[in-house]
Amino acid sequence: MATHILGISAFYHDSAAVLLADGRIVAAAQEERFTRRKHDHRFPENAVAYCLKEAGIEPEALDYVVFYDKPLLKFDRLMETYLAFAPAGLRSFLSGMPLWLKTKLHLPREIKKSLGGRYQKRIAFTYHHESHAASAFYPSPYEEAAILTMDGVGEWDTASIGHGKGNKIEMLKALRFPHSLGLLYSAFTYFTGFRVNSGEYKLMGLAPYGEPKYTDLILDKVIDLKPDGSFAMDMRYFNFCQGLTMTGPEFARLFDGPARNPESMITQREMDLAASIQKVTEEIVLRMAKTARELTGSKYLCLAGGVALNCVANGVLLRSGIFEDIWIPPPAGDAGGALGAALFLHHQLLGKERKPDGGDSIAGSLLGPKYTNQEIGEFLKSKNIPHHHYPDEAELLKKTVAAMTNGQVVGWFQDRMEFGPRALGARSIIGDARSEKMQSVMNLRIKYRESFRPFAPSVLREDIGEFFELDRESPYMLLVADVRKEQRCGLTPEQKQLMKEPDLRKRVNVKRSVIPAVTHVDMSARIQSVDERRNGRYYRLIREFKRQTGCGVIINTSFNIRGEPIVCTPQDAYRCFIACDMDVLVLENFILLKTEQPKLAASEKEKYIGSFSLD
Repeated sequence: MATHILGISAFYHDSAAVLLADGRIVAAAQEERFTRRKHDHRFPENAVAYCLKEAGIEPEALDYVVFYDKPLLKFDRLMETYLAFAPAGLRSFLSGMPLWLKTKLHLPREIKKSLGGRYQKRIAFTYHHESHAASAFYPSPYEEAAILTMDGVGEWDTASIGHGKGNKIEMLKALRFPHSLGLLYSAFTYFTGFRVNSGEYKLMGLAPYGEPKYTDLILDKVIDLKPDGSFAMDMRYFNFCQGLTMTGPEFARLFDGPARNPESMITQREMDLAASIQKVTEEIVLRMAKTARELTGSKYLCLAGGVALNCVANGVLLRSGIFEDIWIPPPAGDAGGALGAALFLHHQLLGKERKPDGGDSIAGSLLGPKYTNQEIGEFLKSKNIPHHHYPDEAELLKKTVAAMTNGQVVGWFQDRMEFGPRALGARSIIGDARSEKMQSVMNLRIKYRESFRPFAPSVLREDIGEFFELDRESPYMLLVADVRKEQRCGLTPEQKQLMKEPDLRKRVNVKRSVIPAVTHVDMSARIQSVDERRNGRYYRLIREFKRQTGCGVIINTSFNIRGEPIVCTPQDAYRCFIACDMDVLVLENFILLKTEQPKLAASEKEKYIGSFSLD
């Protein structure tokens, strides 16, 4: 009989569930994909139910349930912090305590209750940064590696250095709250007008538009950075310990005025702040990585925690040569804590053997639900939705590529849903990377988001070196590299002038390379390499695109609109398709054309996506 371990992350950010059978990852998913509440932090009942169904077992068949951090230690940190700042933290204390007293302090009870009372065995708890470390090392290709974890905060730790060898992890060094790279970056996210815990991607994308003019000010006034990468934050500038905001009045005085109001015009100040904190982040990551190399002597590094999703810093780290190679799990944030907790229990606590084979063991991150052509066909027929069926894959791919080369935007839904924040070709919106207008079209007409935000290229693995300054694969979209010089376009005097415009939309539409839709203003790109073993039909689609166009690169962005999680079901995909200006929807072997669907007035679209029932 297989040993089944259920890993859970919940109640803080991005709840998720993961199920292992004898150490193999059978299923993994975030709760938000089922509830349609972005970053849903509630107990992942739906994700747990999916994992059990995928494994074909009932709750009583589980051997272990493990939670990704230690709530009592986290509560201890919260209480000490409130007392240290009392009475200033009263509002924050009153807003946070009810959930702790009702749920978080009684997790064993809540977990067993959520499993219908059918699981009565022990529940294990790992340390937060142990979970992150395990999620990075155990699925990695390496027999031995240094481990660096960086996020907002776990129990007390905000960053850690560890060493993994065989089936064991040893934690060596940690940075303690309130000094936190994740919280420092989130403070600038908040101050520049973006939402904390989701807007950090925007801040990273905004950075290339600015100059790092505040870097020295941050290092002189805001943090005291040491050679080993540890640092102390001057808490006069911050409010997250005692208040409901990230920054305080002193922060505003230091950085030329109050925080930007969300949705207001982005000014050069915000661009320069983004560039500055990105530069500081990269310096801290490099120093921490050097320390990890010195402490462990390892040639390889595994990264995890929310900061490990900063793919620009990852690219800088890789190019630094501190390590020969680095590996980052696709669910590097809190959702991945569920995976790490389960793997830590299996290998570290139960002593089970680990056999890396030179490739990662995370199955391309395709660990979520899959829907058959029969299920999709029944759904389409039951709702009388116009569609075309193409049993022959080659014909399906030709039709899809023809739409893309005609400038159309395609929703692509196939295989198992991705685990983690990135769409990797299973729940993706795709288009022609050669189009000069596609970035703005997708941002404003499809995603309903800021026009400056860059899209990622999906490139055939064998063609990476033709387009990008990268000599290895990047399957999980977690590395940024430059577009090769021979693929770039020289700018005319008029275009150079546009690149100075305060209106970011004018800068975005300047053609900078032969793949302008995925080339950022600093000539970089967030790369996803695609191979047939991991990506199957998605690889064959791009190969067909290359056959028709000579170009092995397409645009890939997540299949959702602003404020929504990535789609999970065919119903979710159709809602998104019908409510935005997407042209084509591919659901496994079915193609739906927007021109054949019911017409919706603009005023109906927002209402439609939230209320139209397809269940």
